[in-house]
Amino acid sequence: MVASTSVLSSGLDTQTLKTAWRTISWQSCPNHYNFHLHTHCSDGQLTPQAVIKQSLEIGLKGLAITDHHSVAGYYIAQSYIETLERPSPQLWTGIEITADLADIEVHLLGYGFNPQHPVLVPYLQGYRPQGRYALAQTVIDALHQAGGLVILAHPERYYRPAKDLIPLAADLGIDGVEAYYAYGNPKPWQPSPKETETVLQLGSAYHLFYTCGTDSHGKSLLQRI
Repeated sequence: MVASTSVLSSGLDTQTLKTAWRTISWQSCPNHYNFHLHTHCSDGQLTPQAVIKQSLEIGLKGLAITDHHSVAGYYIAQSYIETLERPSPQLWTGIEITADLADIEVHLLGYGFNPQHPVLVPYLQGYRPQGRYALAQTVIDALHQAGGLVILAHPERYYRPAKDLIPLAADLGIDGVEAYYAYGNPKPWQPSPKETETVLQLGSAYHLFYTCGTDSHGKSLLQRI
């Protein structure tokens, strides 16, 4: 899918993205920002239009659709925003890419990148990249080359702990970590205290940005499932 210049450029502002990330706290998600959510363009249940409608109802300031290996949802959502006659949240480009970091499968979140950059073609096919394209270093470099920023998703959800993986990711040039995440799908959604404190400390030690997100796959942006 090829977007118009206006639809595309609105999602590529990494300066406003960094500004938003500098304000992220325990209270930011799910009512102010949401940087991790899925639509039916990958494994979510919401349409991109429904995501925007809910973001307006919630009163979000900004969000990113992070479908797995696809940006189709971003294009649809941004086109829908342009039909609205009321102010809407900032929508940045987003994606979730499965990658290999020190022989561990991890998820890398990309934001504010140009999805039409040719370096991203291997990551927009709707499935896990293979071979060298799956290496975390290759994924991070590709997203940076496309003008984006890269975040390690839910750092305490892997076969190796965050204390091992975050330093490795930092050495590869990652920009931040998903610090505020609800492990175990609590209701109501809230960041898991123990894991969050660990990730915050590691992120600070490596001078990384913090992000937050519900990782929504169901019918509500206020829950994971």
